[in-house]
Amino acid sequence: MPHASAFVRTLVERGYLYQATDLAALDEAASGPEPLVGYIGFDCTAPSLHAGSMVQIMMLRRFQQAGGKPIVLIGGGTTKIGDPSDKDKARPVLDAATIEANKIGIRRAFERFLTFGDGPTDALMLDNADWLDTLGYIGFLRDYGRHFTINKMVQLESVKRRLDREQPLTFLEFNYMLLQAYDFLELNRRAGCRLQMGGSDQWGNIVNGVDLVRRVEGAEVFGFTTPLLTTASGAKMGKTADGAVWLDGGLLSPYEFWQYWRNAEDADVGKFLRLFTDLPLDEIAALEGLGGAEINDAKVRLANEVTALLHGADAAQAAEKTAKDTFSGGAGADLPTLETPRARFETDGGVLVGDLFVESGLVASKGEAKRHIAAGALKINDAPVDDVQRRVGVADLDAGGQVKLSVGKKKHAVARAV
Repeated sequence: MPHASAFVRTLVERGYLYQATDLAALDEAASGPEPLVGYIGFDCTAPSLHAGSMVQIMMLRRFQQAGGKPIVLIGGGTTKIGDPSDKDKARPVLDAATIEANKIGIRRAFERFLTFGDGPTDALMLDNADWLDTLGYIGFLRDYGRHFTINKMVQLESVKRRLDREQPLTFLEFNYMLLQAYDFLELNRRAGCRLQMGGSDQWGNIVNGVDLVRRVEGAEVFGFTTPLLTTASGAKMGKTADGAVWLDGGLLSPYEFWQYWRNAEDADVGKFLRLFTDLPLDEIAALEGLGGAEINDAKVRLANEVTALLHGADAAQAAEKTAKDTFSGGAGADLPTLETPRARFETDGGVLVGDLFVESGLVASKGEAKRHIAAGALKINDAPVDDVQRRVGVADLDAGGQVKLSVGKKKHAVARAV
């Protein structure tokens, strides 16, 4: 049976659906004359969101494109407790100053994906600290605690896993699910919110919120979750061997972000194009069907589209040009750059290669540099390094005073004498 609403139809066709509390009723509500209001929450546990959050950000974008009114809920309050979902141990407790600093970085991620304002489908950005910080504990327990049973709460997968492994689950963390449910109730009251979305690890928390709104307000509301997203080889989205794929350009350059998508596995290209770009499905099908070396054209398109959404079209074009220049043996203008005093290249024969690669961020330690040297993967100006005592001197600098550093075929940087 075809879906009545553009929203549900898009989510199903593009692969966002994992679970929904009542998909048929949600479809009907989303096709009504008034904009449906829905939200996703983002805790402030880091100074930026990373690529693993892109599914949720894009789902908010799909919601707005289909005529819904999205709410980005910043977890200034819930971050003080820490979500135990899908975690084997408690999150570190962050102080107020760190949470406030993290809020600023997280908010920036949404500016290019959503339209904010006062219109009927314009996005809102709210902070649950506005109501959670002022909750009275006794009043909260009296009014809402009676709607939750311990019997049901301990059956949630995130709780069962910790208890089965005899790993500590603090009373502080145990309260998180009550507060997230209360967020849904508060948003329903404040903004008429009827939909909470999230990843599959949030299913238990979302169902609790749906039940609480129904019990307290008698309102029909909905929950929707996306699948746990991994790469074809099983790696977690948004993470690499070098760390998180940050959405903040100050933490990860647009070129490095572009490279993350350009290096996608062949089997992931179609899935990623459907989830993370606005390309039409027929065009995606054509790109997904490319075989042999032509699949690289689809990967470049993927990298360009996702990078343009986050950093703008100019940044995407510059990243592609840098990649082409680098692949052809040059040093692209947008490569990560280490600036270091020229005197270091002029003294004692130059800088030890291990030091330079560690400082550039291409390797984490001299030991890692040594292993890459042994494997023939560490290069200076595209020439393999075969000696751990190799020094990078003035003779290695080009006319612009820079030297190209590489690990394998995909990781590159520039060291510039200043």
